[in-house]
Amino acid sequence: MTFFEELKMRGLVESITSDDLIDKINNGGLKFYIGTDPTADSLHIGHLIWLVMAIRMKEHGHTPYILVGGGTGLIGDPRSTSERDVISKETLEHNYNGLRNLISSLVTCELVNNYDWYKDVNFIDYLRDYGKFFNVNYMLSKDTVKRRLESGISYTEFSYMILQSIDFLHLYDEKGITLQVGGQDQWGNITSGLELIRKKHGDNAECYGLTMPLITKADGTKFGKSESGAVWLSKEKTSPYEMYQFLLNSEDAKVIDYLKKLTFLSLDEISVLEESLKCEPEKREAGKRLAYEVVKFLHGVEEAELAKKTSEEVFSGKVSDNMPTVKVEKSEYNIVDLLVETGLCPSKSEARRMVEQGGVKVNADKISDVNATIEINDTILQKGKKNIIKVQN
Repeated sequence: MTFFEELKMRGLVESITSDDLIDKINNGGLKFYIGTDPTADSLHIGHLIWLVMAIRMKEHGHTPYILVGGGTGLIGDPRSTSERDVISKETLEHNYNGLRNLISSLVTCELVNNYDWYKDVNFIDYLRDYGKFFNVNYMLSKDTVKRRLESGISYTEFSYMILQSIDFLHLYDEKGITLQVGGQDQWGNITSGLELIRKKHGDNAECYGLTMPLITKADGTKFGKSESGAVWLSKEKTSPYEMYQFLLNSEDAKVIDYLKKLTFLSLDEISVLEESLKCEPEKREAGKRLAYEVVKFLHGVEEAELAKKTSEEVFSGKVSDNMPTVKVEKSEYNIVDLLVETGLCPSKSEARRMVEQGGVKVNADKISDVNATIEINDTILQKGKKNIIKVQN
């Protein structure tokens, strides 16, 4: 099996801009980049696929560059629904530093910041040197723009495609980078970058694009920071135990897909886990291995072992010293108030609904009465399958 075939088998390739790229990926030696904007101070679980991809490509002899967009982050990639809020420069710098530290701890690569080449570009140079190469009709045909035409899109976000194209051109000229890798939602921006390079350097310029599928849940929705309950890669925002529990409880329909895309297990090892999932789903071997491997990659073996041990203790009904703990002021609470006080539910209406639907347990006992009073004494409070905490007074 070639390297490209393995990437396809793992579901890491959505589209490529040219079949010529296949041999180049198989042979090694490419310089490629993946970009992300510092709209938060951590990456989330949806970003994990490209971190793993960067490492796989590096191990096969390619050279990764990670672009953290200090410049494009001030603009914002067009969302499908509405205009993004403007981020202050102070917040952006904080976020940039957070991403830089996180990425550097996980991937050996060169980090670049596109603010470095945008900060000295004036508006006239921007229009003359780049704007003249972009046909408005061409830009309107791109999905990232087209889906916003009915609700409206500002010139600022409309220009994002041009800025990302300039990124590719700059890295092509300054670093010799010939491949951009991104999520499938970045196809339009990537191909626009290829067009700009060819208009500047001729049709025979060697440049390529590769997109990866987005990490999604079984219902097709994607993971992201804008979703409630975002799962972050930084341990300060999502603890190793919380990450472990989240992945342990992955839907059966998706767990093998996640193993292929988000871990470094061989396809043979994953095949064994897939068989276990079919024959003995109650053992949850695939989910356990997924959780362990991802936590190990992000936080190390010790944290993975601790998260595994804590999870096993909690599952067996024991109180673990290592499980997430929330301190509250009173010694007893109404169950609805307790769910809100501990942050497991965002509102009383949500808390009542969870109790009435049988989704709440206290010390492993299901609570179905919204008027129940709970005494706080190292109390184990559980909402659904994934959210389990210890409550102390």
